[in-house]
Amino acid sequence: MFAKPNAGRTTAAAEGDVVVLLIGMRINHFWAVHHWFPVLTAMPRMLRELAKDPARGLLKHVLLTASPRTYYVVQYWESKEKLYAYAAAPDMFHHKAWGALNRKEREGKVRQHVGLWHETYVVPEGSYESIYADMPAFGLAAAHGVLPVEKRGRSAEARFRHRSAR
Repeated sequence: MFAKPNAGRTTAAAEGDVVVLLIGMRINHFWAVHHWFPVLTAMPRMLRELAKDPARGLLKHVLLTASPRTYYVVQYWESKEKLYAYAAAPDMFHHKAWGALNRKEREGKVRQHVGLWHETYVVPEGSYESIYADMPAFGLAAAHGVLPVEKRGRSAEARFRHRSAR
């Protein structure tokens, strides 16, 4: 649970394109607990579901908060295809949760008590770099592994220039 930090400077061992999903919610009306609580508890359920089946493609995630009313998850995926497949899979909880929200919206039962959002990025190789100083594997490095920074370059510019040997 409490990871030991890697000594010195490291970088993520990512090769090729990187897929990042930012997904979250905002509580618009704190008093409407019956509207926002199911949304708040849905994401941990999906993350547990994905953790049970690594072949689905979620590599790692980080839970974060931006304020007492805004919560989000940074997710790192193997590919956008695996992300799409999970989102659309009828046997997975996301499909059920999204269907329920869409039904409420069609029925006029969505009352703007909770906001939802997501942003998905496919970051081409050569368009990302990372550095971690005396940190355990975190973020991109937790998803793709850790390397000594010298393997990719001591400067951000050098790390951006790195290309895998595909």
